[in-house]
Amino acid sequence: MPTIIRFEDIEAWQTARELTRAVYRLSQNEMFSRDFGLRDQMRRAAVSVMSNIAEGFESRTQGLFKDYLGRAKASSGELRSQSYIAKDVGYLSEDEFKQLFDLCDKCSRQIFRFMQYLANQPKIIREDDNEYNV
Repeated sequence: MPTIIRFEDIEAWQTARELTRAVYRLSQNEMFSRDFGLRDQMRRAAVSVMSNIAEGFESRTQGLFKDYLGRAKASSGELRSQSYIAKDVGYLSEDEFKQLFDLCDKCSRQIFRFMQYLANQPKIIREDDNEYNV
């Protein structure tokens, strides 16, 4: 794995960004957009995935970073579950559901693999030219 300089370099964050764009796009359809509770909860969960990865990276301690990655993974699971609701009530077609489900699953797996990677690596991440413990 290449050196991570910024949280934007983390593949899981990049997938989470794609996931967030998909949630916002899909939740704009007419019926879905009127269900403020589900729409807003799904948007918050998607934003939480990418935000927790970024916040964890910037936390500057290994313990906090792992905790934030765990929260990001949990939010991905939350969003995957909410996707079922959106499909079951008719807000998402089968294809839209599959797209969202697959992105949630991909992001969750990437976060998990990243957590495993970090557990087996030296506890250093470089940000610009400053090293700090993860």
